[in-house]
Amino acid sequence: MYLEHFGLKEWPFGITPDTSFFFSSRSSQQALNTLLVATRSGEGFIKITGEVGSGKTLLCRLLLLTVGDGFVTAYLPNPTLTPPGLLLELAAELGLGTSRLRTLPPARQTPQLLKKLNERLLHLAAQGDRVLLCLDEVQAMSVETLETLRLLTNLETEKRKLLQVVIFGQPELDEKLAHPSVRQLRQRITFDYRLEPLSGIELGRYLRHRLQVAGGGSARFTAPALWLLKWRSGGYPRLVNVAAHKALMAAFGRDTRTVGLREMWAAVTDTAALRWQMPRLTWTWLGMLAVGLMALGLMRVG
Repeated sequence: MYLEHFGLKEWPFGITPDTSFFFSSRSSQQALNTLLVATRSGEGFIKITGEVGSGKTLLCRLLLLTVGDGFVTAYLPNPTLTPPGLLLELAAELGLGTSRLRTLPPARQTPQLLKKLNERLLHLAAQGDRVLLCLDEVQAMSVETLETLRLLTNLETEKRKLLQVVIFGQPELDEKLAHPSVRQLRQRITFDYRLEPLSGIELGRYLRHRLQVAGGGSARFTAPALWLLKWRSGGYPRLVNVAAHKALMAAFGRDTRTVGLREMWAAVTDTAALRWQMPRLTWTWLGMLAVGLMALGLMRVG
């Protein structure tokens, strides 16, 4: 569509988490550093929270790519798993056959799964491998499944944990972890980091970085366009990507390579998540401006 117009090789502002587009903002880099230090030091439980669209899934995927040799990794993106379902999915991720285990009655299933997982984890530890489990969208996980997750962290040798767990979730996860029934799990979280949105200065760098990764390009975002984008998106990468993509489409439609306030306004007003509260705010501002102009006019008349 607009790739040739801007001299790009691929879409620069897709919303699918792509690690090749990772931008090292202050918050995301600190979060990654925290994860790498915690996992390499053998800490059992790590928690990363952030608002919707703040880059948690991208960070999770980058961690799985970055931990390097000596780690066996497992990734569970489905937060609606039942307690046995969680154990079955982890067993499958670690290469255990689960056909027979799936046929067991519920009363026997969990104990057998824990036994098999313990044996598998001990085998991997004997080989010198560490096992890292990453779970996404954990705020949607049931309290019962969270308790099963805690049971997994009981698997250990005299020296270290057999399984390291990193949980990613929205801020509501903190409310769920405040539940009395999962207080033991909460106490085991040794590292905890909150992802923050892009700052105003980082926003411009973020856009240029993604354009560069996508092939360079000749697109340019003006300062007013960046101001509007930061105001409406809050600096959250997913919303930034959606608006930036639409703004480039608007610029392409006007046969320009510069995204100004006009193009960004068109992108914002075309995005429900960005315009949701705009009518009330806009009319409030216009009303204040009208009152101010009327007062100024009366002062001049007087």
